[in-house]
Amino acid sequence: MTDVQGVGPGGRCTACGSEHAELPTVMDIPTPLFWSPEMATDEVSELTSDLCVVYGEHFFVHALIEIPVMGHDTVFAWGAWASLSADSFRRTVDDWDRPGREDSPPMFGWLSVELPGYAESTLNLKTMVHTRAVGLRPWLELEPSDHPLAVEQRTGISWETYVERVSPRV
Repeated sequence: MTDVQGVGPGGRCTACGSEHAELPTVMDIPTPLFWSPEMATDEVSELTSDLCVVYGEHFFVHALIEIPVMGHDTVFAWGAWASLSADSFRRTVDDWDRPGREDSPPMFGWLSVELPGYAESTLNLKTMVHTRAVGLRPWLELEPSDHPLAVEQRTGISWETYVERVSPRV
């Protein structure tokens, strides 16, 4: 699943080492904080680009936290992970390729990543996971709070803040 697009002048990406002609509009965190490489050999743990299971007991979905860039037709997004209950994860897996899945009700989850650039921890912020049409990554709605990330999602960020978020990684 590809969610990466770009805008404006780019540079060398610190994540992949490639040159990009544009600034990325998606900055991806590749794994939940609770994943470690040793789990790859565990028979009840699994990590794909979309879903993660840790020791058969903890379940995560890869989704987008979308933040509008004020005054521009650009939306910046963090590719992040949220935990799901076992029932919600099972429903997500069962519906993954089902047309119409976007009509499913949102599911509660905990943000399961530390995003760079925030003074306050982003780990364990409350979210609602919203499923989209087949082929599109779900999106995360943060619980309204005074956390800077939640405020940014509700009110947007300036172009300057957007450039600050992505420039250290490009």
